[in-house]
Amino acid sequence: MKLGSKRILRPESIKIEAREMRLGGASYGEITSKLKIPKSTLHTWLYPIKRPYDEIQFERIQHLNNIRPLAIKKLKSLREDRLNLISKKVQNEIPNYPTGNMFFNKGLLSMLYWAEGSKGRGNVSFANTDPNLALLYITLLRKCYKLDETKFRMRLHLHYYHNVTEIRNYWSELLEIPLSRIGKIYFKKRGNSGKRFRKNFYGICFIIYYSENLRYEILETGKLLAKNMCS
Repeated sequence: MKLGSKRILRPESIKIEAREMRLGGASYGEITSKLKIPKSTLHTWLYPIKRPYDEIQFERIQHLNNIRPLAIKKLKSLREDRLNLISKKVQNEIPNYPTGNMFFNKGLLSMLYWAEGSKGRGNVSFANTDPNLALLYITLLRKCYKLDETKFRMRLHLHYYHNVTEIRNYWSELLEIPLSRIGKIYFKKRGNSGKRFRKNFYGICFIIYYSENLRYEILETGKLLAKNMCS
């Protein structure tokens, strides 16, 4: 002990109360707050006494429940920051793409059709649920080839919850294909299994252009372009 220092003596009743609180499941923090005893002193008094396992687990769960929303918020913020950086990088690169070049556009169209278009004979048929992808496809098709607009047709596959008039008008205006060229609407049967599914706001749109030769040319362009790039 240092010269001049005084040892603080605690009444035995405080030790007993601290012990009883610990046995009752109180944490060192709770005991310190109530009895004004330093944690270092409590460790000396109470180290053999372990808190009940259930009490510790309960506090751990409470702690996790408290910090989980903060962790989710932080992760969301980090993800948004990361995606913003990627978006800015891509935005800076886009002007360098030769989107005004016919051969570049034909390459994009052929790959898009090779992935999503029909391989069956008789016509050029492309189906998708994503309006942006459908618009990209028909825009490229019109830019790359001289077309007869009267050869375009559309077919829609919808669910029971779709508003037919609204959906027909939506696709007609988006793709600039007259309503008169939209064929019979097909409705997918409503299942009775109770299986959940993600609602599709616009249904499936089939864009059909009647030309066997054009279908073959687009697919042949994609295959030969891929072969050339991979060799």
